Amino acid sequence: MELVLNVLLVLTSVLLIVLILLHRGKGGGLSSMFGGAVSSQLSGSSVVEKNLNRLTVFAGLIWTVCIVALGILIKV
Repeated sequence: MELVLNVLLVLTSVLLIVLILLHRGKGGGLSSMFGGAVSSQLSGSSVVEKNLNRLTVFAGLIWTVCIVALGILIKV
């Protein structure tokens, strides 16, 4: 079980690094290369940016669960 959590932790860590780098900063970001620069007139931000935000939050939650679960397993 520890091995599975460690592998999942490493994968989500790398995924989080990539996803955070894709986010748009103050002057634009790597997300503009993949269609993030085209923004919707009504909502103010693009669908790509919203999906990127959701994916980043989901990966962060999985990462947090892995950290907590590893902490509990190691403590016992």
